[in-house]
Amino acid sequence: MPYCLERGGMHGLLHIAARKDVPYLNRTVLSTTRAEILAATGSRYAPASPCDGLGMVEGAPAPCVMIGKPCDIAGAANARRIRPGLDSKLGLTIAVFCAGTPTTRGTLEMLRVMGVGDPASVRSVRYRGNGWPGKATVVVDTPTGTESRELTYAQSWGDVLQKHRQWRCYLCVDHTGEFADISVGDPWYRPVPAGAIGHSLVVARTERGLEIVRDAIKAGYLTLEPVNSGVLPASQAGLLTVRGLIWGRLATLRALGVPTPRYRGFPMFRFWLTRGTLKEKAQSVYGTVKRVFTKRLARRHVMRAFIPGGEPASGTSRA
Repeated sequence: MPYCLERGGMHGLLHIAARKDVPYLNRTVLSTTRAEILAATGSRYAPASPCDGLGMVEGAPAPCVMIGKPCDIAGAANARRIRPGLDSKLGLTIAVFCAGTPTTRGTLEMLRVMGVGDPASVRSVRYRGNGWPGKATVVVDTPTGTESRELTYAQSWGDVLQKHRQWRCYLCVDHTGEFADISVGDPWYRPVPAGAIGHSLVVARTERGLEIVRDAIKAGYLTLEPVNSGVLPASQAGLLTVRGLIWGRLATLRALGVPTPRYRGFPMFRFWLTRGTLKEKAQSVYGTVKRVFTKRLARRHVMRAFIPGGEPASGTSRA
């Protein structure tokens, strides 16, 4: 956020931006000016790994801000525990609410639905924006110049991208950035009327985060209004139910001998007992068993980098 750089004594902002050479892929950048930050605005519904830039933060001349998904912020929190130099340079962490990250194949499928035959012709990709939530917009080169193509948010996310979320995202219990100083997301607690001005729900989770938010408001960088605490769970409908279903998925994986992540401080079992229907629980267990075999979750996989212009190899990581 510009306030931290211009008034808060921070050196830079570690965040994700589109790759200049392949706009449907992401890169990690450390922006040090307002212009650099604004040039990289926009949600990126594709694989991103801002933690690979923590070395830039550790080597910076002053503390920096980091923006990432909840899992990125949790990873940075683990790293700073064993790297004192990094800990002193992470001046503020901001998490964006996340419902899961689609694979690169998801973006390629979205481009196909938009009628883009050659991904190499893509000049820019915006997954939403210019409205709330706005439209997915792709600009492509054509024989006669450039052409813009669009899908509504319901078409891009609802019909295409969310079907390509990575399996690891189905086991995530933190969709609202509980390890961050500040977390930000869409307030989906009410229907969004056509033409509505975009709003963000801002949650200060630490004293440091609250201090920054208050100072940014006083300096005129933020305009916020208080809302009832119930807006947060209402904006992430079914969040506690999902935590219960994740307990069922993890239990199923362990029973089948598949490695699982370990969570501390996130109650799940009680929500398995009190939330969700029997049908939802049965579907969650059955779906997990099915994925163990269809996705070969019990086997080791060779990780290969995605190469633009070629199909991702079956059963490998798509970055």
